[in-house]
Order: sequence, then structure tokens, then C-alpha cells
Amino acid sequence: MFKTNQPIFKLFWICMCLVSVNTFAQSDYRTNNELTNALKQIKSKHAANVKLQSLTKTVGGHDIWALTLFKGNPENNPAIAIVGGVDGSLLLSRDMAVNIAENILNNHKEILDNTTFYIFPNMSPNASEQYFSKLKYHKLGNAKKTDDDRDGRINEDGFEDLNNDGLITMIRVEDVTGDYIKLKEDERIMSKANAKEGELGTYKVFSEGIDNDKDGNYNEDGEGGVHFNKNLSYNYPYFKPGAGEHSVSEKEHRALLDFLYEQWNIYAILTLGPTNNLSNPLKYNAANAKKRVVTSILKDDEALNKFLSEKYSKITDTKGAPPAKGKDGGFFEWSYFHFGKLAMSTPGWWAPKFKGDSTVKAKKNYKANFLQWAEQEGLSNYFVDWKEVSHPDFPNKKVEVGGIAPFVMTNPPYSMVDEISKKHTDFVVEVTKMQPNISIENVTTEKVDNGLTRVTLNIHNKGLLPTHTEMGKRSRWLRRIKVDLKLNSNQEVISGRKVQLINSIDGDSSKELTWLIKGKGSLTIQAGASHTGTDSTTINLK
Repeated sequence: MFKTNQPIFKLFWICMCLVSVNTFAQSDYRTNNELTNALKQIKSKHAANVKLQSLTKTVGGHDIWALTLFKGNPENNPAIAIVGGVDGSLLLSRDMAVNIAENILNNHKEILDNTTFYIFPNMSPNASEQYFSKLKYHKLGNAKKTDDDRDGRINEDGFEDLNNDGLITMIRVEDVTGDYIKLKEDERIMSKANAKEGELGTYKVFSEGIDNDKDGNYNEDGEGGVHFNKNLSYNYPYFKPGAGEHSVSEKEHRALLDFLYEQWNIYAILTLGPTNNLSNPLKYNAANAKKRVVTSILKDDEALNKFLSEKYSKITDTKGAPPAKGKDGGFFEWSYFHFGKLAMSTPGWWAPKFKGDSTVKAKKNYKANFLQWAEQEGLSNYFVDWKEVSHPDFPNKKVEVGGIAPFVMTNPPYSMVDEISKKHTDFVVEVTKMQPNISIENVTTEKVDNGLTRVTLNIHNKGLLPTHTEMGKRSRWLRRIKVDLKLNSNQEVISGRKVQLINSIDGDSSKELTWLIKGKGSLTIQAGASHTGTDSTTINLK
């Protein structure tokens, strides 16, 4: 019978396991199937605190997952919604949303005593899959076939890989009628010529491909689809490519909004997307705030945004974020302007500024800075060197293919994702510590004539965040703080209201209420709302 030397045999298997772990450790962003498996593992490991459900299936057949983290009844605690994948090219947002869920469950489960989380890791599953295809390019739309150039034909002018590298970059064509030049800081980058500075264009620049339909445009009608971050109702961009036939036209949009509108306990939404109001807080504009359709953050919310921005920058240790304009039809914009919630948004990462030294100066242009940083970090495949090709649309001109590779400027190397996720988890945890929290304080009773008792108390918001944003105060949808007197049959309110609604209470602030009540016995007063928590007190009438 075969015998083994047990100590040596055990050591062999331990070494094999370590090799296996290192061999199969995640080294790149997860596919949709891998993300789905990760969500199911979270559900399996933390069954008592996790609910996983598919809100719908997209036209492309992908599940839109909703992950709920809770303790007890999810609807009994104020909640934060975290939404990833609003932009299909931001792979980081998907993985980070899942990692934040894991970090909360593994390291901060105590916050579930007071806060529920609704996490939607990927709202653009069809678009994000393009990262894993043989031909990589930024795809933002779902699988719906669309006629983006509205010429009656569908998908007739897509991308072509002219240099056969599996990446779609740019083509530049030498032409004195063009309006592009090589950037002085880094000639690998093409930049718009500035006539005010005496610059004359010498190139035309297009996305890599061929003008298949001969209309003078390149790749304007490929596999477009409807963009998740272009199909919401705020500033909906009618008739624009990727916007869809009308706002909220897609299954995934309707499913998410239906879910959010039914969860009255949500007080904040964190969008992991291209807009960044956490690093670059929004600025109040009085004229735009007074428009019938408001296009500026409101004054009180500007201060709130700045407060959260300072917290975010300190906790995540991030700075130097590039400008990020809001998106027409964007989700973050909808969450503030139309939903009225405390709205936060960040891409989570951008290339840090290259510090430079005495011999190499840091470059001002963001793309040039990225190339410096990538070289410093020793990254590979971040830039495609310009290479001359023969192009059928420009038979007598010099045409080159090259440029910054897709995905690399907005998604860090995967080795950085865990640390980025941890810092953003710390920020989320900090927000929960500041969330609105209603309590009843300073209750007094005073006997007056004719069997009456005067009851006075404070409805106090113990949190640093207000119970409603200024935009939320204008909403007819969001629920107010309800104060309700539970009267017995022999009790009557003489002065004051039995049930009254308070529009909002600022952070660490109170509102005093008083009643004259006729009768004897005990009386219960309850105050609060789903998104602020509720409190109650029982008093004895004199």
C-alpha cells in the first residue's frame, strides 16, 4: 500500500494552495458574470444581512442587480443608495460598489443597526462588457439597436481597427484646413488650435475607422444603444445620439426609478459616475436658481455640498480632480434636481498630478499629465504610438493611427482598486454618522385651569445633515417630518394640531411644539419620517 510522509505531504499541499491563490487572484476588472458571482457569494456569506434581487433584465439579457444591506426590517432605518455603472466605461465604479458592500459587511457591520444600504453595482452591463471584448472601445449604450444619425439605417457606420491592435483610438490626417495641432507640452497629444494665440490648425482628427456611409462623419452610427447616463428626465437631451426615444425609455431606467421612488427611507444617493461634486462642489448661481426649470444648486445646498466635499477630500486623500461637467439626462443630476435627495457623485479615481523634479517639470495639460504619471508608474499599453496607415478616405494624405488607449484614463490599474474602495467605504461610513436623526427632547407638562395640560417639547435633529435638502423642501413627493399625538377616547386637543408636518429641520437643530390638551391619563407622541428615523415619548396628563 502506498504511504506518504505526512509532514512533507501537508507542506506540499500548503505550497500548492498558496501558488493557486496567487495564480488565480483577481488581476483585472471583473466581467459581469464574475460580478454576479461575487454578489451571490456576499449573499451566501451574510444571509441574515443581505438581500439580492434582479430588478429587471436588459435588452441584452443582463440582470440589473440590487443588493440590500440591512439589519432587521430594511425600511425601518434611514438609507443610502449607491449606484455604479451609470457610465459603462467606468469599470472602477462597478467593482468599487461591490467592494464597498463587502467592506461594510466585513468591517463595519455595526452601522447596519442604524442605516440601510441599497447598492446597484452596474446599470450599464452591456456597455461595460466592451472592455472584455476583442475590440476595446468606450461603449456607453445598451443593446438596443438605434439609428444614431437618423438616416433610416441602423449600425451602418461603426469602428474599424485600422492598425489591428484590438484598440480603437484616433486617426489624425495632415491637412492645412484642419483645426488641430500637436500639443506643445507633449506632441503625442492632439489639441484644438487656438487662433487667439496665433495657432493655425494642421490636422484633422477623427475616431479610428472608415466613413462607411460617406456622409463625412466617422463611426457616428455603430452599435450605439441608449446610454444609461443620458436617458434620465433632468435636462433630457432630445434627439441626441444615445438619449433614446424619450426619457426613462429603457427597462433598466424604469426599474431603478420605480425602486427608488418606493423606498421612502432613502435620504442620500451616492453616484459612482463621471460627475464629481465631491471634489469640485457645485456653485450657486442666483439667476439659474430662480428659473422655472432650476439649473443651479440652491444656496443652502451649496454650503452642504462644500461641507461634504471637505470631508470627502480629507478621508479619501484625493486632490487635483479634473473639471467634470454635469450630464444632460444624467443620473446624478436627476437625483438632485428631480428627486431632491442629498446627491453625491464621484468617479472614484483620476490620475494624480505628476509632481516633477528639478529636471522634469510637471505638465499642465491633463492628458499630458496622465502620460507622465503612467510612465512614472511603469504602466504598459496606455498609449498607442502614432503609426502611418493607408486610409481609403484620404488616398493622397498622411494618415496616422494612435493616441491614449481606451479605459486607461478613467480606470486605475486593478491593483489600486481595493485601496480606493476602502477609502470610499470610510467616507460612506462617515456620512452615516452624520445622517439626520429625529428625537423628542425637553418634554415638559404644565397643569392649567379647567382640566387642561400644556405639553411642550422639541423635535430635534441629532444629525449634522439636514432632514431635507433645500431642493427637497420644494418637492411634493418627499415625505415631511410627521408629529402625531396618539389620543385616548377621553382626550381632546384644544390648542395645536393632533397631526402636523414639519418641512425640514437643519442639522443639530430643533423645532419647539406646544399643545393644550384636555383629559386625563397617558398620551403618546410620535415624530419622524422614514428617512430620518422616528422617536416617541409617553407622558401623563396632569
